Amino acid sequence: MGCGSRMIGHSRKLQNVHKLLKQEQAISACWLACGSHTSGFIRNERLHPSFPATYSTISRTALFSNTTNGLTGGRIGSSMHSIVFGKESSWSHSMLRRGLASDSGLPPHQEIGMPSLSPTMTEGNIARWLKKEGDKVSPGEVLCEVETDKATVEMECMEEGYLAKILKGDGSKEIKVGEVIAITVEDEDDIRQFRDYSPSAPAAKPAAPKAQPAPPQKEPAVEASAAPAPKSSQPSSAPPGARVLASPMARKMAEDQNITLSSIKGTGHDGLIVKADIEDYLASGKKASVAATKQKIAGPADLDYTDIPLSQIRKVTASRLLFSKQTIPHYYLTVDTCVDKLMDLRSQLNSLQESSGGERISVNDLVIKAAALALRKVPQCNSSWTDEYIRQYNNININVAVQTDNGLFVPVIKDADKKGLSKIAGEVKNLAQKAKDNSLKPEDYEGGTFTVSNLGGPFGIKQFCAIVNPPQSGILAVGSAEKRVVPGSTPGEYNFASFMSVTLSCDHRVIDGAIGAEWLKAFKGYIENPESMLL
Repeated sequence: MGCGSRMIGHSRKLQNVHKLLKQEQAISACWLACGSHTSGFIRNERLHPSFPATYSTISRTALFSNTTNGLTGGRIGSSMHSIVFGKESSWSHSMLRRGLASDSGLPPHQEIGMPSLSPTMTEGNIARWLKKEGDKVSPGEVLCEVETDKATVEMECMEEGYLAKILKGDGSKEIKVGEVIAITVEDEDDIRQFRDYSPSAPAAKPAAPKAQPAPPQKEPAVEASAAPAPKSSQPSSAPPGARVLASPMARKMAEDQNITLSSIKGTGHDGLIVKADIEDYLASGKKASVAATKQKIAGPADLDYTDIPLSQIRKVTASRLLFSKQTIPHYYLTVDTCVDKLMDLRSQLNSLQESSGGERISVNDLVIKAAALALRKVPQCNSSWTDEYIRQYNNININVAVQTDNGLFVPVIKDADKKGLSKIAGEVKNLAQKAKDNSLKPEDYEGGTFTVSNLGGPFGIKQFCAIVNPPQSGILAVGSAEKRVVPGSTPGEYNFASFMSVTLSCDHRVIDGAIGAEWLKAFKGYIENPESMLL
């Protein structure tokens, strides 16, 4: 009892424990009802005793950052989603701790870490703070805007208090997930004590033991075994990539002087490079001549250029595409599809859309619908590879590649096989605009099972091969339609027809060649007989 009294007396929030319990009534009820797991959850409303019925799991990293003073968290804002605790799991005992003391004598406080706001996010940028130091904050209020690898997200406050210190200001770049970005306190009088605050460094992992160099006293013995002839260091004739023999001291000297060991011929036993060889090389001035040659090869130093900063989406896109090209065995299948009937149907549908005030239907909308129906007919292409099994999806969600000034986005049309063309056209237009405005929500781009990339209509590209978007196993590259002369029904008769080239890129681990060909056959059937898509 005495210990508990001292703890309550130390924490200003616990002095008003009845208010605390009232504010967290809903969370406590959820905790008691759901067990003792330790995951965070997402919902689309602010923290309130009336919880909705459904929740979605996210990584606990998105919520909390462990510190010596307790746990804190960021919440994704109103334009995206808010992080709370859901039905499948609940708070652990550690999540309920408050910062009661500090190892540096500071008052109770909480460190807010950079949350993980998307499955692929490892770092983020602070676009701007909407609160300033000293401001009072309440649950649900937006603290700052975070640029993730997908979009700009609002991060909300989790608890009532005061923003005592901002550690990562506006424009801060490449902040690792979990890195402390701000400090909050319970009492306004404690703010001034954090004026010069710096976060505690995380415990360093023990470094891997380094290979111990040979004792330096053995170096004279190695040199003594060298031939008594005058030492001369000539460029080595060893082929590139061949192993270069050198003593530890010689390697250290070469590293310090930025010397390539392969350019030196060793005078030690079996061509071993020793300390004296490095000294002779430096004395001969060959290093300077090599550096001058490299400078000459580099070209004129007055080149005019501009360094363009990398956005988070470009970094992640580059990383994922590199991973895809290096690890996924791609192969490509191309067919030409006659689109005359497709164009006629599109004209008829757009006449109806204009009269009813609906969105115009594009060729890409028809391609998305045809691809979705082909996936329903050949479900093996609607799958992903894992090391243990192939996962075949029952939902057909089509990602659509959209190019923006910030990079490449792939918003998703969910259940595209079940939606009408008018619905698909409206969703594509809306998502493309959100991508250009950098305001996509996670539900707008997550969960795709197949991708369509169209460079034909917008850019006039005849044919190209796209890179598979992991973990998907297929992506369709759509080229432009062009008129061609084709034989008529009678000898000597020729007609004009419009053909569109499409190329299917496949992950050979999932989609065998015959399966890919079967999918393209089904897709071509829907494109050349578009009325069948309406059945």
